[in-house]
Amino acid sequence: MKPWLIRILVFALLWGCLWIRNDVKEAIFSLQMIVCAVAFTIYFFLPIMKRPIWFYLILQGFFCTFIWLDVPFMWIWIFLLFLTIEAVFLLSVIELRVLLVYSFGLLLLCSTILNEWPIPLFLAALFFFIIEVWLNRSFTERQEQGEVYQQLLGEYRQVKRMNLENEQVARLEERTRIARDIHDSVGHKLTALLMQLEMFSIQKKSEEYRELKALAIESLEETRLAVKTLKNEEVSGITSVIQLIRKLEAENQLLIRFTTKQGVLLTALSNEQSIVLYRSVQEALTNAMKHGSTKEVSLTFGRSAVGEIEWVVSNHIHGPVSFEAGFGLTAMRERVEEQGGQLRIYQTETEFIIEGSMPVS
Repeated sequence: MKPWLIRILVFALLWGCLWIRNDVKEAIFSLQMIVCAVAFTIYFFLPIMKRPIWFYLILQGFFCTFIWLDVPFMWIWIFLLFLTIEAVFLLSVIELRVLLVYSFGLLLLCSTILNEWPIPLFLAALFFFIIEVWLNRSFTERQEQGEVYQQLLGEYRQVKRMNLENEQVARLEERTRIARDIHDSVGHKLTALLMQLEMFSIQKKSEEYRELKALAIESLEETRLAVKTLKNEEVSGITSVIQLIRKLEAENQLLIRFTTKQGVLLTALSNEQSIVLYRSVQEALTNAMKHGSTKEVSLTFGRSAVGEIEWVVSNHIHGPVSFEAGFGLTAMRERVEEQGGQLRIYQTETEFIIEGSMPVS
């Protein structure tokens, strides 16, 4: 059973037990019904208030009207005690202590007005208040520890994800370098060998040169196939960005509204361009996670009139504030400019926007 339902049932049970008494006048009973209705109205606002301390103070002061409604002092004490017990799990340490002092002051005030001094009830109230302070402190510490744990868990997941992504990018860069070296060294040498064999076969017209030429052609094709495999085996381009979005949404880091315009998914990017695009979007989404006012981010890919690939990352902010491009945004701009592109960073009244564009070979 949910805690809020238990609290409502207990609160209603207390009122039911109070109404069991049948020795009150009809007018007094009607007033008790009115007080009950108002008390329930105030009580239902407690879970949605950011500062429930004020409603607890008002509700407890409202219960003190029982002294004029022919209600025994013990029932006033029970209702005040119920509210302080519930407040243990909703108020901070300082707020709870203020409420307890206020509650004890109300008990003294009611005793003075009624001229009743039930010492056992006062001793029991002090005992319960001490227990409540201890419980509230323990509950607050556990909450703080839970929040710290969740923050550390989030940081751990982010670091783990960043390490994995860095490893993937590093592997992609290494494969690109190896493919380029094979293409530049082995491919060029095989091409030169093929040209020399072609010249020898023309000069001497020997069958052996034709066989060597066919073997060189076959080796060159296998080399090209190996280079192509190295370049295309890793996920790159728009596909790698989609995988990044899936990771962020799976870990509940961001809610990304992803939009692609016509022709973007068919755009062929080089390995260097794929890395730049991935890093730029990654940094923009990381910036949105750190500084955005909500978890919602908009990411749009498109093609410009001159054939460049464009991307826009925007997130909500409470208002425009002065900012300086840090290491991440600066490195992002340098990467894009190295590929002949541009990066624009600006903000409106409600959004922080990063726009990038890059020519496609």
